[in-house]
Amino acid sequence: MAWIIIFFSFALSAGLTWRFTNPASRFYIVDHPNERSLHVLPTPRSGGIAMLAAIVIGSAFQIWRFGGYTDLVPWNALAILLVATVSFLDDRRHVPTTYRFIAHVAGAGLLLLGGLSLHEIALPGLDWVLPAWLGAGASLVFVVWMINLYNFMDGMDGFAGGMAVCGFVTFSLFGWLAGNETYAMISAITAAAAAGFLCFNFPPARIFMGDVGSSTLGLLAASLSLWGARDGIFPFWAAVLVFSPFIADATVTLLRRLGRREIIWQAHKTHFYQKLVQAGWGHRKTVLVEYAVMLGCGATALWSARMPAPGQAAVLAAWALFYSFFFIGVSRYASRHRPDAIDAGPS
Repeated sequence: MAWIIIFFSFALSAGLTWRFTNPASRFYIVDHPNERSLHVLPTPRSGGIAMLAAIVIGSAFQIWRFGGYTDLVPWNALAILLVATVSFLDDRRHVPTTYRFIAHVAGAGLLLLGGLSLHEIALPGLDWVLPAWLGAGASLVFVVWMINLYNFMDGMDGFAGGMAVCGFVTFSLFGWLAGNETYAMISAITAAAAAGFLCFNFPPARIFMGDVGSSTLGLLAASLSLWGARDGIFPFWAAVLVFSPFIADATVTLLRRLGRREIIWQAHKTHFYQKLVQAGWGHRKTVLVEYAVMLGCGATALWSARMPAPGQAAVLAAWALFYSFFFIGVSRYASRHRPDAIDAGPS
């Protein structure tokens, strides 16, 4: 029955996504290119609604049919409803940045009220117990940052959808290995819904996920990271490693922009994946390379989470070194190629 629910979530997401590519659909919301865009053609951006519907319906059926209802469910549901609603309004008609940020903070606060808060920072060989106020503050910042960075990184065909598939499949495997069926199924349903959307978003994309999709996936990535760490499914650093292809790029780019005293909420095309696309790699080649990195992060997180502390530290150090060389290499490569060599297809 578990596989039936997972397949149903995939099929529902794919079917609704296909429907929303039709201009006759009520949810045919068009994304017009702007200065941040890597696409040049108007493209619908309502795929996130399809994903969200599949995640909610699939998860509700899983909980109704097999149990697993916990105190986390209503708080997660309220957080998703709040963030998705504001994101939908932003997709339809612009919502000021301040109001979106308030909604993100409120959504994060709902997760904290549901009990999702870091109590310790577990690094290889180190366990730092956090005061309640510090754990809550760190968790709030983490959730808000994950919501926003997922939105920042949703700028290339197949990229955000692929990260969701790789990331949540890894979370699901962690859940099965730990014997936590509810966690494993919620993660698998989310991955399946993202895969259904990805069928129409892989380069060249016919539809985007919009803010509804990117904000919801960012919220779920944060929620499931905190849930997994709280219940001992994996150490928190493993969740960060799984989503590090997004976290590293978005965080380093933000710090670089702050260092240049740029207005960080303004549209831009300086993420490392954007540099590769503009340097002539195009969407398909760039996203396939990123998929390889995502799979590597997921596989090493699964492999190293149960290793002795020295092995875990070595894995994290190796990935930190990889990202350092990768970002330096991308910057140097992009500087030697025309910045306007953008793939002609939509993103």
